[in-house]
Amino acid sequence: MPEKLKKRLIRIAIGAGIFAGALFVPAAWKWARLAVFLAAYFFLGWNVLLKAGKNIVRGKVFDENFLMALATVGAFALGEYPEGVAVMLFYQVGEWFEDFAVGRSRRSIAALMDIRPDRATVQRDGQNVTVPPEEVQVGEILVVDPGERVALDGVVTQGEALLDTAALTGESLPRTAVVGDEVYSGCIDLNARLHLRVTRLAEESTVAKILDMVENAAARKSHSEAFITRFARWYTPAVVIAAALLALIPSLITRQPAVWVQRALLFLVVSCPCALVISVPLSFFGGIGGASRAGVLIKGSNYLEALARADTIAFDKTGTLTRGEFSVSAIETKSGTAEVLLETAALAEHISNHPIALSLQKAYAKPVDEKRVSNAQEMAGLGICAQVDGRQVYAGNARLMESQGISPAPPEGVGTQVHVAADGVYLGSILIRDTPKADAAKAIRDLKALGVRRTVMLTGDAPLVAKAVADEVGIDEYHAGLMPLDKVERVENLLGETSQGKGTLAFVGDGINDAPVLSRADVGIAMGALGSDAAIEAADIVIMDDSPARIAVAVRIARKTQRIVRQNVTFALAVKLVVMVLGALGYADMWAAVFADVGVSVLAILNAMRAQRPDKKGKENA
Repeated sequence: MPEKLKKRLIRIAIGAGIFAGALFVPAAWKWARLAVFLAAYFFLGWNVLLKAGKNIVRGKVFDENFLMALATVGAFALGEYPEGVAVMLFYQVGEWFEDFAVGRSRRSIAALMDIRPDRATVQRDGQNVTVPPEEVQVGEILVVDPGERVALDGVVTQGEALLDTAALTGESLPRTAVVGDEVYSGCIDLNARLHLRVTRLAEESTVAKILDMVENAAARKSHSEAFITRFARWYTPAVVIAAALLALIPSLITRQPAVWVQRALLFLVVSCPCALVISVPLSFFGGIGGASRAGVLIKGSNYLEALARADTIAFDKTGTLTRGEFSVSAIETKSGTAEVLLETAALAEHISNHPIALSLQKAYAKPVDEKRVSNAQEMAGLGICAQVDGRQVYAGNARLMESQGISPAPPEGVGTQVHVAADGVYLGSILIRDTPKADAAKAIRDLKALGVRRTVMLTGDAPLVAKAVADEVGIDEYHAGLMPLDKVERVENLLGETSQGKGTLAFVGDGINDAPVLSRADVGIAMGALGSDAAIEAADIVIMDDSPARIAVAVRIARKTQRIVRQNVTFALAVKLVVMVLGALGYADMWAAVFADVGVSVLAILNAMRAQRPDKKGKENA
């Protein structure tokens, strides 16, 4: 607990002790009793009175300090000393809970801020030199030792290490970084020294962008927060006027001013809008903090609120639902074994840098003995021909086979078919395709379980490929063969259909070629955007790793936060309204008013703090 909060808690405890002692002073000792109650009152409330006085001088009359000062001074004027001190005591308790909750939220964000190192080690003139990250230039070699946090974005030039990326992506499992891999600032080197060639300046690094997003999130207020701010601006003067009328008009009619002034003071205590003014923004702040710990960065509470109402979610295909890279998905043999077929193709294709050739080499997963291959050459638009182990091998499309008088097998599935023949004998075919991510189908199931009404895939790929992916992951509908402008047009149509149902449209893309659509949707979500400038600029929400399942996590957090906000607003207004009416009619006393103000505030704050806790089980908590 921060030292400031500890001191305030001690002051509250001492004030409560003085108050308790005052209750035992005999009523006959009028002046002594008043003195002890005043001591407790000023010990507890001097700062409230001081703030109220300063605000009145500045022209800011109607705030919670003014309400508390007016109500408690009025209680003393009526001889209700215990009630006056009790109101101030419990108000201070409520304020302490408020600051504790806000501090806890800020500390959760501050923990994220720790991902920015303040020192970096670079190689200069053959020596390792420690300097501030801001002084490191692009192209310099950064040295990262085990246990250190990576200070700047870069590409590995030497070494191999495990990296803890949990602070950036929320992933619990470490990633392996080898030569050629891009490494982002904020990661922690777990086990071995790495040398990185710096690719971005400190102010342009991934960690700087993340922190900028989090720090600026509070400036983008939700509709609920904006409404509460406007509500409080008019509500407080209105209740002060209502309290004055309650004290004045019935007093003139009944000629019992003491009764009605007391009820008016009770009315003022109940009407304090603290529960609403604090708990609503605190809920959204907590939701944003909880999401950041789950690897989801949300640029503002307005986007969190919009995501909570999403009933249609559109997806890009490549790099969002699929891996964005070719891989072997099936092997069909006509002569020999699948192992020999794959080996023959990989050996023949090893001279090529084409994505299909690279996918064959990756599936083969063995070093290529170049002595086994000779006279290899690429045949544009057809494939490869080469001598492999003394045999004439052709690997490529159906046209290549037909040019050699070989009848290829018909396609067995959706994807790119690589046919292989050796010495005029057809060996079989290898099907290569961009496969869905491991958790893509689960992500769609989770979204539907959360009540998302419609899922749509928008892709520039061929219709057969789009249909295969949509069927595999469970997408409701797909639109294929789309150019970027076609995607924007489709999103415009979806927006029109969604707005009729009062829901919102979220679009999920990879953040590089989907910037126009990300900007146009109600909520733009960038997938796998770690280090992507386009994603962080265009998107409203950034998923920091490649997992589609985190989209459902983001929706769950948004809906939980929105639910907490509604609970707090409904509960606070209902209790206050009931106690106000009962107080005006004489059926509620000052203790009920204290509960309706401080008690409701504390309960609302405690409820708001639940938004900071991400749901690990993947279930919505009511």
